[in-house]
Amino acid sequence: MRKHWIAFLILVAVTLQGRAQYAISSEEELQDLKSLPQEKVYVHHTGPIVFTGEYLYYAFYCFNAQNNRASNVSFVGYVALVNHLGEYVLEQKIRLQKGRSQGDFFINTDVPSGNYKLLGYTQWMKNNGMEQVFKDDLVIVNPYQIDQSQLLSDNWEEEKMVTETVGQPVDSSVIQIKLAKIDIGTRERVTFSLKNYKSQLGYGNYTLKIQKKDEMQVKPPENAITYANTYFGVKGELDKAVGDSILLPEQRGELLFGKVTDAEGQPSVGTKMVVSVPGEEFLLKFAITDGDGSFYTYLRKDYKQGRAIMQVVENKQDVNVILGEVPKLDASGLDFKNFLLQPGYSGFIKKRSIHNQLENQFFFVKPDSVLLGTPIDPFDGGMSQTINLDDFTRFPTFQETLVEVLNYAGYRNNPDGSDYIRIAQDFETYNERANDFPAILLIDGVYIPDHEKVKNFDAKQIESISLVRDQFRMAGKDYQGMMSVKTKDGNYFEDYAPEHGINVSIKKPSPQKNYFKQRYNAEDLKGKRVPDYRRILLWEPHIEIADEDLQFEFYTSDLTGEFEVVLDGFTTYGKPISVYRTILIEDGSQ
Repeated sequence: MRKHWIAFLILVAVTLQGRAQYAISSEEELQDLKSLPQEKVYVHHTGPIVFTGEYLYYAFYCFNAQNNRASNVSFVGYVALVNHLGEYVLEQKIRLQKGRSQGDFFINTDVPSGNYKLLGYTQWMKNNGMEQVFKDDLVIVNPYQIDQSQLLSDNWEEEKMVTETVGQPVDSSVIQIKLAKIDIGTRERVTFSLKNYKSQLGYGNYTLKIQKKDEMQVKPPENAITYANTYFGVKGELDKAVGDSILLPEQRGELLFGKVTDAEGQPSVGTKMVVSVPGEEFLLKFAITDGDGSFYTYLRKDYKQGRAIMQVVENKQDVNVILGEVPKLDASGLDFKNFLLQPGYSGFIKKRSIHNQLENQFFFVKPDSVLLGTPIDPFDGGMSQTINLDDFTRFPTFQETLVEVLNYAGYRNNPDGSDYIRIAQDFETYNERANDFPAILLIDGVYIPDHEKVKNFDAKQIESISLVRDQFRMAGKDYQGMMSVKTKDGNYFEDYAPEHGINVSIKKPSPQKNYFKQRYNAEDLKGKRVPDYRRILLWEPHIEIADEDLQFEFYTSDLTGEFEVVLDGFTTYGKPISVYRTILIEDGSQ
């Protein structure tokens, strides 16, 4: 055998039964789990005040809670927005690389004005409760809704101290921000540098942004220094005892799991399951249910379709399959800051709302671009042969097409059950025993357990057929080759209803983006007709400092006033660094 796909899970040094929550059964298991370091998370964001129609950008840092280095435990992180009732308003899943990631929330008109919490965590952290989770205050202003009660008070003067701004701690002894000029005009190109005065002691990963200062008095967001102090005492290991249930860490990819029961509602034990994430770049995963009927797998590759089809490998039993869901943490006990709108803020709110409307109106000329990610090889390195059916005479059915067009594949009669597709072995290239194993058949990435049921599939809908003649072993069963059928519409999975399984949507990780950077040519610095009301002039969620001098540039917008240049992050050794520099932009100054 040259390829082996076997469903299994290894959780560090301990092998656990397959379910999202696992009950610790012994002291030995507990000690093994405690040997896996806990994590802590820092989220740098562009709050603390966000208006409807704006993006909240964030940079995600995940650390080993024992040594403050970048964590290699979790493959996935989460960022959530929680309202004052403890309800999850938004939640995003993000893939981590070396413990880091980035993303953004668009605040639409459905989100009411109020005080919110921004949360950052991994599934592994949730085992230690809300104390382990990153939390920061966020204010959302939605001027398009009538109800503003969450940000208003009849006794504002008595509560005035709550909204007053507090200064941020800084550390500029290691890295400093050096600006090329002080007097800055609108729509002007500005250069600056980051000077690392401590060589290797300053090497690390940082977030760099230039943002207009808020006109409203509000508590500033956590920076790296305040975060390090606030979360210094979080636990470095799992805080559980024998008999407690835990959430498994997503160490090998995104956890996808479910449960299978028989017709009487009892756990279906030892059932072989196949999970296909469909599409042109499909994923195919196998699992076997445990003693509770639970199964799970990990998705590590950058799949494109937010859908999973979970079904029994062989349709020989009447079962019920359900998709598992990881419970959310109880956020009802969070302490929210009571930011209140002052009477004098109405002018700021009106002007900022108008600017946001204009920015969104012209978003098509300032788009962000989504990174494509790493392409998926559906055949996992196997050499495929692809037949485009438009190059041949068309035949009515799928079965006839195999007979007339393909040289190495066709249906074989099965006296003991359904007929199956057989792909011929490659004896010229490989020395292997002859077999009569069935092929793996997929249509638009959907695994087809019963080949006979698609014999009469309309071949006019098929664009191409790809073959791999390698042998495969999956979930204890041998297969000879793989056949991938691509339809012209590419959407076979949309209406596919497995006889013994489910076709469900799954939550994809948020895509990584290259964020738009405004540039002006010398000719149109002042004459460009597109309005420019950017409050964030530069956003670099993660920059690596591995030198003594880094150069940057940005262009100012049509907005004037005070802007802040912020460098915030951590050295390679986990030391927090936060540096601020204020710049003043004035209309017409050169």
